[in-house]
Amino acid sequence: MQAQFIVFFKALLGSCKDLLPIILVIAFFQILILQQPLPNLSDVFIGLMLVVLGLTFFIYGLEMGLFPIGESMAQAFARKGSIWWLLTFAFCLGFGTTVAEPSLIAVAKEAAVVAANGGIIENNEQVKESYGDGLRLTVAFSVGFAIVIGVLRIIKGWPIHYLIMGGYAMVVLMTALAPKWIIGIAYDSGGVTTSTITVPLVTALGVGLASSIKGRNPMIDGFGLIAFASLTPMIFVMAYGMAIGG
Repeated sequence: MQAQFIVFFKALLGSCKDLLPIILVIAFFQILILQQPLPNLSDVFIGLMLVVLGLTFFIYGLEMGLFPIGESMAQAFARKGSIWWLLTFAFCLGFGTTVAEPSLIAVAKEAAVVAANGGIIENNEQVKESYGDGLRLTVAFSVGFAIVIGVLRIIKGWPIHYLIMGGYAMVVLMTALAPKWIIGIAYDSGGVTTSTITVPLVTALGVGLASSIKGRNPMIDGFGLIAFASLTPMIFVMAYGMAIGG
């Protein structure tokens, strides 16, 4: 119990250290440039404490739960020796974590509202909900596909830079072909997928898998899955825009 408290206290100090630059920047511009006191100082202080505690619990939870379970499941599937089940697990992990990603949900809802206001889709709730759900499922499917490609890369030992260069060449091609209104959404979709839920589990999967396969280096081969997870949504979302027209 005491050891866990020490680990939690270290995570708390780490969160304070991580947030300190942000606090200093805001304080500098608020006090010296704007020369105004912070409004509702007590509320700001309470909110800041909640942010510190939330970040601490999140990091502590990752280290205690998500990272170990991701690595252990990857190692267990590698020992099982079934590539099919490993790839199925990789796809489901990528799809499941992405479809539940809060940032993606927010972007999909906002994109639906803007698309309706811009005349791309009909301005009613059913159509907007359908558009948002289609966008979320497209991104989630693309991330699942990306994790499968990344796992195959680790198993086969393929050089990551060739795959990344080929992927971005496809992004450039799709950018030239896709409707202009979907391009910005597609590029943002690549960023929002690599957020709170997806990154820890996918990283743990890559490191655990590379640690379990003979001849693979976790430092060299274990990382890179996130790059695929941020690349493929841009391609798939632009294809989604081309499919629905406009």
